Amino acid sequence: MKNNIHIIEENESNVRYYCRRFAKEFAKAKMSKMFTADGAEYIDFFSGAGTLNYGHNNEYIVNKIIEYLKNDGIIHALDMYTSAKIDFIHKFQNKILIPRQYDYKMMFCGPSGTNANEAALKIVRKYTGRKNVIAFMGAFHGMTLGSIALTSSSFARRGAGVQLDNTIFIPYYGADIDSLKYLEMILEDDHSGIEKPAAIFLETVQGEGGVNVADYKWIAELYDICKKNQILLVCDEVQTGCGRVGTFFSFEKAGIQPDIVTLSKSISGCGLPMSLLLLKPEIDCLDAGEHNGTFRGNQLAFVGASAAIDYVIENDVWKKVLNNERYIKAYLEQEILSIDSKIQCRGRGMIWGIDFGGFEEKTCNEISKKCFENGVIIETSGRRGSVLKILPPLVINREELTAGLNVIKKTIEDSL
Repeated sequence: MKNNIHIIEENESNVRYYCRRFAKEFAKAKMSKMFTADGAEYIDFFSGAGTLNYGHNNEYIVNKIIEYLKNDGIIHALDMYTSAKIDFIHKFQNKILIPRQYDYKMMFCGPSGTNANEAALKIVRKYTGRKNVIAFMGAFHGMTLGSIALTSSSFARRGAGVQLDNTIFIPYYGADIDSLKYLEMILEDDHSGIEKPAAIFLETVQGEGGVNVADYKWIAELYDICKKNQILLVCDEVQTGCGRVGTFFSFEKAGIQPDIVTLSKSISGCGLPMSLLLLKPEIDCLDAGEHNGTFRGNQLAFVGASAAIDYVIENDVWKKVLNNERYIKAYLEQEILSIDSKIQCRGRGMIWGIDFGGFEEKTCNEISKKCFENGVIIETSGRRGSVLKILPPLVINREELTAGLNVIKKTIEDSL
């Protein structure tokens, strides 16, 4: 075991991250559990940072991919017409968009969420003719140069190595000031010194920012401000989309239809790389090839994504998410908040955060490490890494969900 890990430590770049936090050689995974090469099992409360909403190796989805491969299905085809892409577009339109009365065109970007946000930046700037965009403090939109300019983390921004311009950051929902009043002030005041932006980029729940949850009324008011000022609203659904909050899109209950929606992570259904940008037809302004890429359309991911849509509808997964939301909320309120008055909890659907901001800076990181030692994979997020982020697969059964929460509870009690 140690020798195998040693091979990675000697040969892989210093930039590796998650393997440092979860330093075991993993060999297998099934639904909500991962298994090491020596057979130890771990409950997964990380889900590939939100990529595995439907679990590891979901049999329904994986079997569709295996069948496709056995029939010599095309694996790579750039953005050419393929049966796999046509099937996915047809299913996504008819089972996701049309029932919600959403009118979007679909753009397949490079295979990661950051590339979808890069494409969104190009679109909003070309369509409006404006350069500046607005993002929120606590935002995370990616690690490539355009997207990292929208990301507020000072650690992430330092890695760019160049000046990151054309983004104005404003406070998110729940800040000590009224962020929407502040937004209206800088838009209406001809002496604010801030030019009207092309777009506002929004996460309805800031995952990497510390599981900060925006109120639906606040989201709707933000949408109205954008409409009033001819500013495009881009909703980043990379982590919170695909059912994570109990609806396919996390903004649905706000009653809005953003101008652009970016999706990745769980859109492929099984952890395969894929990203998807949805945009209103009237702003589809990029010329042919203006945002290109060799892997704009992972054919196996299309097959998995089509299967995932059928799976969640047939198994009523979104209803289960809402049931688990109530269960997790009650557990945190009754079992975790009672441990110490300085602990705070917040979340929506099946993304929740336990906030240790009132403790020493190292506290949350140590709890995450001890949870791993006790059999639960769980990550930290937020300012100074002070938020323990609960992000299990949506398909986790109640027994495993409870077992994972019990490990967290005992670890917190022992640590504090």
